Amino acid sequence: MMSILRPLGWFFSKLWWLLDASRRALLNLLLLALLVGLIVALATRGPKPLEDKTTLVLDLKGRLVEQYSGSARDQAMAQLQGQSPQAQTRLRDVLQVLEAAATDPKISTVLLALDDFGGGGQAGLREVAAALERFKKDSKKPVLAYAGGYDQRSYFLAARADEVYMHPMGMAMMEGFGRYRNYYKDALERVGIEPNVIRVGTYKNFGEPYFANAPSPATLESDAYLYGDLWARYTTSVETARKLDKGAVARGLEELPQRLQAVKGDTAQLALKERLVDGLKTRDQIRAMLIERGAPDEKAKSFRQISLAAYQAMLKPRTEGAVIGVVVAEGEIVDGEAGPGKVGGDSTAQLIRQARENEDIKALVLRVNSPGGSAVASEIVRRELELTRQAGKPVVVSMGDVAASGGYWISMAADRVIADASTVTGSIGVFGMLPTADKLLDKLSIHTGGHTTTWLAGGGYDPRRPLDPRMRTAVQSAIQHIYDDFTGKAAAARKKPVAEIDAVAQGRVWTGAQALERGLIDQLGSYGDAVKAAAALAKLEGEPRLSYVERERGRIERLLDGLGEVVGEQVAGAVRAQLGGLALPAQAAAGELAWLATLGTQGRPFAAVVHCLCTVP
Repeated sequence: MMSILRPLGWFFSKLWWLLDASRRALLNLLLLALLVGLIVALATRGPKPLEDKTTLVLDLKGRLVEQYSGSARDQAMAQLQGQSPQAQTRLRDVLQVLEAAATDPKISTVLLALDDFGGGGQAGLREVAAALERFKKDSKKPVLAYAGGYDQRSYFLAARADEVYMHPMGMAMMEGFGRYRNYYKDALERVGIEPNVIRVGTYKNFGEPYFANAPSPATLESDAYLYGDLWARYTTSVETARKLDKGAVARGLEELPQRLQAVKGDTAQLALKERLVDGLKTRDQIRAMLIERGAPDEKAKSFRQISLAAYQAMLKPRTEGAVIGVVVAEGEIVDGEAGPGKVGGDSTAQLIRQARENEDIKALVLRVNSPGGSAVASEIVRRELELTRQAGKPVVVSMGDVAASGGYWISMAADRVIADASTVTGSIGVFGMLPTADKLLDKLSIHTGGHTTTWLAGGGYDPRRPLDPRMRTAVQSAIQHIYDDFTGKAAAARKKPVAEIDAVAQGRVWTGAQALERGLIDQLGSYGDAVKAAAALAKLEGEPRLSYVERERGRIERLLDGLGEVVGEQVAGAVRAQLGGLALPAQAAAGELAWLATLGTQGRPFAAVVHCLCTVP
């Protein structure tokens, strides 16, 4: 029996060995194939090289920003609500791409695609416009612009093109600068809310809509001076770029009804007649024209092209040259930590400290695009810049669209302050607001009472009770002290008497050009000029390279941000519900009431605010 089974055992053992060896060989072959594939992928990864006669499509999407803001949560919530995620285009990306394309022999043309452009502030638009002019001058390559229609901001860029085209049913719309505000005084009195605005500065009009029914003469004077300068600069720039007669834009707007009637209401023909555009074409006609002038892309059935994002991905970062650090301060200035899109007192200070302690970074550029916010947070940031200068590293501030109030405060510790002529800056002033709703509660038959050991315990500031006159006096003194500190620091930074700074402070907002005339900044210039100034102050040789010092928000921080937004909206919603039918016009006041009530529960009876409440023109 054993003699019969022995051969069978030998056969099956050999068979098993063969199967096992085959399995191992097959797995090894698969592993080898994966390794070969990985090596090939690594060797061939990256974008395909550009071909001749490629058109660079500057598809500017969303708003022009200094740094991306928002989070994955924001994008997801927008999609859940049926909205498109907010698109953004970084200014520095546009500047980098245009500079590289000017010397790239494969790029033959630039097409400004402005259908999805969400606009930007005047300083940012002027930076892009100047970059387009440099591209044309340095490369001798044509720039074309196309959109279904143009608004005031997109047309400012389109005007730089050698040829401007628009859809035959489009419109080129310019409307000027300015704004109207809601004034809530009567509405708040009607529902029983007293705003109790405390401010220092004749022109510090942040709280004016809450205690007045119309703008004050000081506000009208300031707005007229600011917007008039911005509009004159805008129209002159457009008229020069399009070779129009001086005053052509203003006359066109003034006579718009008659001129539109003369072309039977055809807005596209009016734009063509007024020489705002060079031709009216549909998208397929533009595509055919670019194929004819450039080269066809048979696969895409279009012209040979590359987008802004794809072209930027091809650019190799510089690795040589001395390093200049760049910290972006964009958005409202808030206490504590804040992610991109806001200036956190602690988080932005940490970035500045990180740049200061980095031995490779020889100088620092602070790019400011902020209307201000918390005075305490502003001072924390300013102090870190002061320490950076004391450490021997030059600091240059480059002002973007707006650097006002707190945005100006953080700029005061720089060796040099450079702004665009259309930057909105100044607004050196302070305010606080302590709304009380005791009359509203009376109307609702709600009563408040209790016992405290001192007048400050619960009664110093409680939105349910009338404002104690002693609290008003104390807050007025504190606000005045912060204003004096603000003007004193500004005077020291600008090397001027305090009285001279006070005369141009008072909360008044200026354009960059007006601020230069009043000694509030050192020079007019671009972001690039600020980089050159930093390199000169640091005595760097050759062209420096930039290192952006930034941080990303983590998962826990994004979660806490989300919770904070939900709680804040619930509080504001409760106040709006109390206001009943007046919820819509008093929504902003309700938001302020909820904000200040929250500060009171945190042991802070009031907050000193250095905010210009100005919007980017």
